[in-house]
Amino acid sequence: MAQTFGSLLALLLISYLSITMATAAYNVVDFGAKPDGRTDAAKAFLAAWAAACGSNQPATIIVPSGGFLVSQALFSGPCSNTGMRMFIKGTLMAPAGYSDSTQWITIKYVEGLSIYGGRLDGRGQAFWACKNARRSCPYGATSLTIGQSKNLLLSGIRLVNSELFHMSIFASSGITLQGATITAPDDSPNTDGIHIQMSSFVTITGSTMRTGDDCISMGPGSTDVWIENIKCGPGHGISVGSLGGEAQEAGVQNITVRAVEFTGTQNGLRIKTWAKPSNGFVKGVTFEHAVMKNVQNPIVVDQNYCPGTVNCPGPSSGIKISQVKFNDVHGTSATQVAVKLDCSPSNPCTGIELQDIKLTYQNERSLSYCKNVKGTASGVMIPSSCL
Repeated sequence: MAQTFGSLLALLLISYLSITMATAAYNVVDFGAKPDGRTDAAKAFLAAWAAACGSNQPATIIVPSGGFLVSQALFSGPCSNTGMRMFIKGTLMAPAGYSDSTQWITIKYVEGLSIYGGRLDGRGQAFWACKNARRSCPYGATSLTIGQSKNLLLSGIRLVNSELFHMSIFASSGITLQGATITAPDDSPNTDGIHIQMSSFVTITGSTMRTGDDCISMGPGSTDVWIENIKCGPGHGISVGSLGGEAQEAGVQNITVRAVEFTGTQNGLRIKTWAKPSNGFVKGVTFEHAVMKNVQNPIVVDQNYCPGTVNCPGPSSGIKISQVKFNDVHGTSATQVAVKLDCSPSNPCTGIELQDIKLTYQNERSLSYCKNVKGTASGVMIPSSCL
């Protein structure tokens, strides 16, 4: 038995050594980065990236413990290999105050990168104060932007206090995010957790998000998205939209949101579109196995979306919504109307399914509201279906 174990251990050691020898490793400290939280490490990070990206064999970038001030960084490809890994133990810190930049950390034209761990602190407090004071402020920066990339894995990343969106996925495919933690105060403006747009085959699992806006939002061109095992709250819920901002707009389809828990959020499961002409659409969406804990609008389709009710557009949304299913949604609503399906008069919602809904409101009867919607209801139905 001991001989068998010894042989196995030897094989594992040989395998580990061969992998280590075949992989080039680049530590950002060796390129001049100082983990003191004061010295700008952007050049060092980019130098380590250039070395790893230019390697003809799989390469690893190491960010050790400590705080690294990074003014701004664009990690750009295409790279010479598609097996790059980045292990981050420390914290990347944005500069204090705010600038006119709209992006802080950006990954662009990259394929096959895996990022493990790490904490990105956007230090957005000064920017939020500017916005909340209604002063003339810059647009704000997204902490982590993934653009025009494919087959990326982000595991165990922590994003905190972004000026604007914490993470944006744009024009990319095959992006997997697992075990993420995204945190910002509930009164921080427009600090969405993750925004997806013009991207496909995006998977987000096992993550916790507490923000001042949507935990996850899916804009035009979001297709084949899988969201599962998410804790959301505070925040504005998980949203498809807003859509219909432009007359010509890519559709949203094949979306699955399941096993989600909402706590004290403004919305739960939401589709929102502007009431204006558009050729966009929403098709093939499944929301299932969701728990609502004191959520203001647990289930909501709003085709008259106009935050702040200022300068609201015309009377009818051009977005066509069809084949949307809400299954096994239960818990408590903070308002009496627990299910609201307010669809477009010119493009009524079709193929809406409600199945096993149980949403209660304090000691009173919860209500549902339907307008311009066609569909079916089955199973337990609290509140009573208005379909």
